[in-house]
Amino acid sequence: MANHKSSKKRVLVTAKKNAVNTARRSAVKTENKKAIKAIASGDKAAAVVAVRNAESKMMKAAGKTMPKKRASRKVSRLTRAVAKMA
Repeated sequence: MANHKSSKKRVLVTAKKNAVNTARRSAVKTENKKAIKAIASGDKAAAVVAVRNAESKMMKAAGKTMPKKRASRKVSRLTRAVAKMA
Protein backbone atom coordinates (compact mmCIF):
# COMPACT_ATOMS: atom_id res chain seq x y z
CA MET A 1 0.00 0.00 0.00
CA ALA A 2 1.14 3.54 -0.75
CA ASN A 3 2.71 5.36 2.18
CA HIS A 4 3.73 8.72 0.75
CA LYS A 5 1.26 11.45 -0.05
CA SER A 6 2.39 11.59 -3.69
CA SER A 7 2.09 7.80 -4.00
CA LYS A 8 -1.47 7.90 -2.69
CA LYS A 9 -2.29 10.63 -5.21
CA ARG A 10 -0.79 8.59 -8.05
CA VAL A 11 -2.96 5.62 -7.07
CA LEU A 12 -6.08 7.80 -7.29
CA VAL A 13 -5.04 9.41 -10.58
CA THR A 14 -4.21 6.03 -12.12
CA ALA A 15 -7.58 4.60 -11.10
CA LYS A 16 -9.39 7.59 -12.64
CA LYS A 17 -7.40 7.38 -15.90
CA ASN A 18 -7.98 3.63 -16.04
CA ALA A 19 -11.74 4.16 -15.79
CA VAL A 20 -11.71 6.79 -18.53
CA ASN A 21 -9.58 4.65 -20.85
CA THR A 22 -11.75 1.58 -20.27
CA ALA A 23 -14.91 3.54 -21.04
CA ARG A 24 -13.36 5.05 -24.17
CA ARG A 25 -12.10 1.66 -25.40
CA SER A 26 -15.52 0.12 -24.80
CA ALA A 27 -17.27 2.93 -26.69
CA VAL A 28 -14.94 2.47 -29.66
CA LYS A 29 -15.62 -1.27 -29.75
CA THR A 30 -19.38 -0.72 -29.52
CA GLU A 31 -19.43 1.81 -32.36
CA ASN A 32 -17.21 -0.44 -34.48
CA LYS A 33 -19.59 -3.37 -33.98
CA LYS A 34 -22.58 -1.18 -34.86
CA ALA A 35 -20.85 -0.05 -38.07
CA ILE A 36 -19.99 -3.61 -39.09
CA LYS A 37 -23.56 -4.70 -38.40
CA ALA A 38 -24.97 -1.81 -40.45
CA ILE A 39 -22.66 -2.66 -43.35
CA ALA A 40 -23.71 -6.32 -43.17
CA SER A 41 -27.40 -5.35 -43.20
CA GLY A 42 -27.01 -3.76 -46.64
CA ASP A 43 -28.64 -0.42 -45.76
CA LYS A 44 -26.15 2.11 -47.12
CA ALA A 45 -27.68 5.16 -45.41
CA ALA A 46 -27.56 3.49 -42.00
CA ALA A 47 -24.04 2.23 -42.71
CA VAL A 48 -22.80 5.72 -43.58
CA VAL A 49 -24.18 7.13 -40.32
CA ALA A 50 -22.78 4.24 -38.28
CA VAL A 51 -19.34 4.54 -39.88
CA ARG A 52 -19.32 8.30 -39.25
CA ASN A 53 -20.05 7.70 -35.55
CA ALA A 54 -17.41 4.97 -35.36
CA GLU A 55 -14.86 7.21 -37.05
CA SER A 56 -15.57 9.99 -34.59
CA LYS A 57 -15.08 7.72 -31.57
CA MET A 58 -11.93 6.13 -33.01
CA MET A 59 -10.26 9.40 -33.89
CA LYS A 60 -11.00 10.78 -30.42
CA ALA A 61 -9.41 7.67 -28.93
CA ALA A 62 -6.45 7.76 -31.35
CA GLY A 63 -3.24 8.62 -29.58
CA LYS A 64 -4.83 8.27 -26.16
CA THR A 65 -6.37 4.82 -25.79
CA MET A 66 -5.35 3.27 -29.08
CA PRO A 67 -2.50 3.91 -31.52
CA LYS A 68 -3.22 6.47 -34.27
CA LYS A 69 -2.31 4.08 -37.06
CA ARG A 70 -4.66 1.39 -35.76
CA ALA A 71 -7.51 3.89 -35.62
CA SER A 72 -6.76 5.08 -39.16
CA ARG A 73 -6.56 1.51 -40.43
CA LYS A 74 -9.92 0.58 -38.89
CA VAL A 75 -11.61 3.71 -40.23
CA SER A 76 -10.14 3.07 -43.67
CA ARG A 77 -11.46 -0.48 -43.72
CA LEU A 78 -14.93 0.63 -42.66
CA THR A 79 -15.13 3.39 -45.27
CA ARG A 80 -13.87 1.01 -47.96
CA ALA A 81 -16.58 -1.48 -47.01
CA VAL A 82 -19.24 1.24 -47.29
CA ALA A 83 -17.86 2.35 -50.66
CA LYS A 84 -18.16 -1.21 -51.97
CA MET A 85 -21.86 -1.34 -51.08
CA ALA A 86 -24.28 -1.11 -54.00
